[in-house]
Amino acid sequence: MNLTDQNFELEIKNQDKLVIVDFFATWCEPCKMLAPILEKVASELKDKVVLMKVNLDDAPQTASKFNVDRIPTVIVFKNGNPVTGFVGMATEQSIKQMISQVLTGQESVEEISERYYNYAITQGFHLNPDKKTADRVINGLLENEKKYGKKYCPCRRVTRDAEKDAKIICPCVYHKDEVSKDGHCICNLFVK
Repeated sequence: MNLTDQNFELEIKNQDKLVIVDFFATWCEPCKMLAPILEKVASELKDKVVLMKVNLDDAPQTASKFNVDRIPTVIVFKNGNPVTGFVGMATEQSIKQMISQVLTGQESVEEISERYYNYAITQGFHLNPDKKTADRVINGLLENEKKYGKKYCPCRRVTRDAEKDAKIICPCVYHKDEVSKDGHCICNLFVK
């Protein structure tokens, strides 16, 4: 389905599936290369997702609203809200993995990063400004969530004793003291 400034919000909000929105232009070669990949993924996952397309020439206000300044840009919407996406080319496998994370309720690295950034500010410290370090820790949290069902601190040992392990769910009970005393938590996710 093609979306415009006039029908974008209504169409997105009326879907009970995940909506993959492909922002493109007819003159964009990478857009033409990405389109069949998105169509294949949408076809294979048709019970869970719907693909909608936005030609930038038909929806400049919508593109501006979602800060689309490069194409192709893909944004995934859940319950009418943007939850993840990417700019440029992506493989079929990476797109399926991204969709799987949304469907299983697993947050993306970007979502967790934004949530922890906001949390840190409210606590008077910061998310580590070294994106590589922060992403490494967040990926460790996601791996622990897959393995153990919780975002356990990747720098601490999981004992499988629910009461003990509850203390190391990020942000763990130790992080504030560590930031105060050492200038960073043990994982280096939070810093002064």
